[in-house]
Amino acid sequence: MMNSMDFNSAIFYVLATILVASSLRVITARNPVHAALFLVLAFFTAGGLWLTLQAEFLAIILVMVYVGAVMVLFLFVVMMLDINLERLREGFWSYLPLGAAIGALMTLEMALVLGGRYFGLESVPDPGTAPAGYSNTKELGRLMFTDYVYPFELASIVLLVAIVAAVVLTKRTRKDNKSPQAGDQIAVQSKDRLRMVSMPSEKKEET
Repeated sequence: MMNSMDFNSAIFYVLATILVASSLRVITARNPVHAALFLVLAFFTAGGLWLTLQAEFLAIILVMVYVGAVMVLFLFVVMMLDINLERLREGFWSYLPLGAAIGALMTLEMALVLGGRYFGLESVPDPGTAPAGYSNTKELGRLMFTDYVYPFELASIVLLVAIVAAVVLTKRTRKDNKSPQAGDQIAVQSKDRLRMVSMPSEKKEET
């Protein structure tokens, strides 16, 4: 009879295999819609991995926020835009050596971090069974706003800077824009609004 540890390990390996395969299909699929759907599958599988780690709140947030909002928006944008795939592939081979070098460097960094003593089985033990009345969400909030409050605030500042930068980069000044300027409206005077013109009266000739 399979014990609990073997069953959990089997679930982990199955979900990890699906996650790796779907992640690879995200970057190798030729159709953007298919790539977005594989990314949805990757998010669902990552949520399942969070559930195996007894992090129900993170799993629900991952599915609700990314799958329910972000990826749906991506799918609408991809399906509504007329994407020229041939134009996107132009210059791919010229950037391939640089991209391969950066990918290899990131893989090496991840291997060094995950293979270190801080991420071993001894450093990350089994969480065990939670006591009665334990709230994963409450414990996550307590750690986030006490021990990790500075990294949390720093991450929020980085996201804010990214939002402002995205707005600035996509903003285009149109020369044919006829919207009024607030400064010109405030500086206007009464003589600029109304001009009195003196004209001689004209009499209508009788026929």
